[in-house]
Amino acid sequence: MKQILIAMTTAVVFFSCKGNSGDNTASSVGEEKQATIDSMNAINAAKAATIDSMNAVRAEHHHSYNSAPAYSSNAAPAAAPATTSAPATAPAKKGWSHTAKGAVVGAGAGAITGAIVNPDHLKGAAIGTLIGGGIGAGTGAIVDHSKKKKAQQQQQQ
Repeated sequence: MKQILIAMTTAVVFFSCKGNSGDNTASSVGEEKQATIDSMNAINAAKAATIDSMNAVRAEHHHSYNSAPAYSSNAAPAAAPATTSAPATAPAKKGWSHTAKGAVVGAGAGAITGAIVNPDHLKGAAIGTLIGGGIGAGTGAIVDHSKKKKAQQQQQQ
């Protein structure tokens, strides 16, 4: 554990050092901001598409079983999808895996820590997100593996 902590601290120190190369011009900062905005817009578009497909499946489920009405979201109403067989045949998952939870928590903690530690807050947050997400996903994968192993042992008994 000490070695991991030392390695992480060393990585943070190396990435937090600000070079005096002088190539951090206003145009490159503007390009970085635009790239960040573009990536955020792409993520929002993907989220909207996911919400639309979920609403379409919910509406199909509502019409076929006359169950509770579909929930509304802030997104525009979903149009009927061309094919809904893929979402309907997928097994329903009960929750997030530990790997996904670890990645999200690690990325959040890394982003906050990186933004605080690095004088260039955007760069520090990006680096912290990558490092924290990787470490969190790895830790979650270890937990998932141990739980899977434990479940297999219980089934054998």
